[in-house]
Amino acid sequence: MRAWPVRLTAGEVTVRPLTYSDATAWRDARRRNVAWLAPWDATVPPGSDSRPSSFRALVRRLHRQARQGTTYSFAIDVDGRFAGQVTVNNVVRGSAQFASIGYWLDQRYAGRGVMPRAVALVVDHCFTTAGLHRIEVAIRPENTNSLRVVEKLGLREVGYAPKYLHIDGDWRDHRLYAITREECPQGLLRRLESQQSHE
Repeated sequence: MRAWPVRLTAGEVTVRPLTYSDATAWRDARRRNVAWLAPWDATVPPGSDSRPSSFRALVRRLHRQARQGTTYSFAIDVDGRFAGQVTVNNVVRGSAQFASIGYWLDQRYAGRGVMPRAVALVVDHCFTTAGLHRIEVAIRPENTNSLRVVEKLGLREVGYAPKYLHIDGDWRDHRLYAITREECPQGLLRRLESQQSHE
């Protein structure tokens, strides 16, 4: 299997490359979930040179970055319907083999275990096929939904980063979580499913 493009599935959840045909569903989800996502969405600090781009330009940029191996952005489908995104950012090669993961989900799919499965699929792909060794997730302390995702996945908290990312119009503190390949030798999805079967 190659690192990109790839389509991965676990039950009703599929992760796959974002495409031009996702434009309407993506825009609808973002519009419908403005209040739900705004407190957690990355923003651009004042004075930065960032012009809004079209959805087509976004997809082109993400595909180019994926081919270069610097970012892998996945659409999440639930039963064939667009539900959100998981993005592997800041891929560092060389001696680090490290990346960060960020994600967002349409509120209508919240509470169904969608995001833990999507993140597990992506982390397993990063470890087995993309050749990464460590994945980090940065979460605002107030973001209880996102904290629940890393809790379900069993990621360790490794630090606290004051003023870490520009979110919702200001520099925000984040809790840092991480996992290495050695911590889930059988795969994160298998570990999640095994844990759920014992609940």
